[in-house]
Amino acid sequence: MKYKIEKNTVQETLILPLYSRKLCTELYPNLYQDETAVHLIDQIDYDFSEAEKNSRSLMQRFGALEVAMRQNDLTFEVQAYLKTHPCAAVVNLGCGLDNTGRACDNGRCKIYNLDFPDVIALRQQLLPAGEREQNIPCDLKDPAWFDKIDASGGAVFFASGVFYYFLTEQVWELVRGMADAFPGGVLVFDAANRTAVKMIAKTWLKTAKIKDVGAYFAVSDAKSELSPWDSRLQISNRGYMLGYSDLKDPSVSCFFRFLARVGDSGMKMQIVKIGFGGRA
Repeated sequence: MKYKIEKNTVQETLILPLYSRKLCTELYPNLYQDETAVHLIDQIDYDFSEAEKNSRSLMQRFGALEVAMRQNDLTFEVQAYLKTHPCAAVVNLGCGLDNTGRACDNGRCKIYNLDFPDVIALRQQLLPAGEREQNIPCDLKDPAWFDKIDASGGAVFFASGVFYYFLTEQVWELVRGMADAFPGGVLVFDAANRTAVKMIAKTWLKTAKIKDVGAYFAVSDAKSELSPWDSRLQISNRGYMLGYSDLKDPSVSCFFRFLARVGDSGMKMQIVKIGFGGRA
């Protein structure tokens, strides 16, 4: 049985990231593997013809490389935290149909996947929670979900492509709330500067309730811009295209490596890591 995804629904927004992860696996097999995405595409009843057509374009292929690097980087940071906190909570914020938490499973950690109720409803059908795993329906902006996370062994939170759709004030409130609730925990996520966020926003800002793109979360210098939020925050960042990999695999062209440098340096595409110190 295939699960039908209707057009113009929240669930449809999960399709493009999922397809991109499948495309990454096919185009850059030495750099990235997501067999879950490949499997799920076969389980979904959806017209992928437009996505398949777009996948032949140069920029779509580079976009797939961006997705691959972002997911690899976040996986690296989660696994690094688990080395010192093997029983930690691994929390995927805005999970969609991403399976990174399970890919990082060390056999001891607790895995939580958080997203809106209709997204989690679909996830429960396609990716039902496994051992030591929970799929939690919630609004990330409502801190009620904090109480559902067992952080007794530590907690590492990660968000992929999520905070571009948050207002800066909303990210500030979330980070401060998490610092209160999860001392000793870590949050990692991708971010970019104002220019990049404007490019990302052009496809959805027309229908957003807030028309000022300047209100949305963007970062150029993470340490200097975010440190004033709270004295407990320990902030670092690395370029997410070349900060973790040299991209010298034969599958990556010289032109794509050039674009990667532009992304990291010009657009400030980065992985931001925030450590939560002790309680204030």
